[in-house]
Amino acid sequence: MATTKGELTRQAILEAAITRFGRDGYRASAVADIARDAGVGGTVAYAYFPNKEALFLAALDEDAAAVIQEGLTSIIEDPVIEDWRQTLIFTLVGAVEGHPLARRVLAGLEPEVTERVLEIPALSELRKAITERIRAGQLAGSVRTDIDPASIGNGFVSIVLSLLMSVVQVGRSAALAYGTDVAAVFQAALDRTPAVPRAPAPAGRRDSRGVS
Repeated sequence: MATTKGELTRQAILEAAITRFGRDGYRASAVADIARDAGVGGTVAYAYFPNKEALFLAALDEDAAAVIQEGLTSIIEDPVIEDWRQTLIFTLVGAVEGHPLARRVLAGLEPEVTERVLEIPALSELRKAITERIRAGQLAGSVRTDIDPASIGNGFVSIVLSLLMSVVQVGRSAALAYGTDVAAVFQAALDRTPAVPRAPAPAGRRDSRGVS
């Protein structure tokens, strides 16, 4: 289906909003300036977004969705990748560097909307993908079956969001050191421990149950 002129205009406004909001912040950015950056008239943006707040939230959803999509792509393109948790974590950490508005909000520079990150629609897709990965691992026998995939998927996303906040607040090099450790925690919590074969009792000796 061909993209309409209106859709192209809306996308241009969103991209301009991501750049300006990400650079200057919500309070210092004017809708008229964003429209001008997008190459349209100063009031055109209001044909697509009722007010500045709606434009900001739409831009945040768009930028954050791009970050999450990079993470999803990293684990969907290779459905049998063994270290998918570590791959996902490091892909997201790397992706957030190139998305200014998502980075700004994760850095806590827009405290009024920080909680809004948890409601970003794309996070639902991430939770779903992780849940399906865990469920597939259970069916394959590599993941514990006594855990609820959906609950663990939600917890995974919450922990990864905390890691991303650390990345943008204390620096990527410092936070990246913990990425492998976070993945190791998930591995220890999720993966089924291989059964250790019971060594046979030596001939003529009794085992701990008193059986010779």
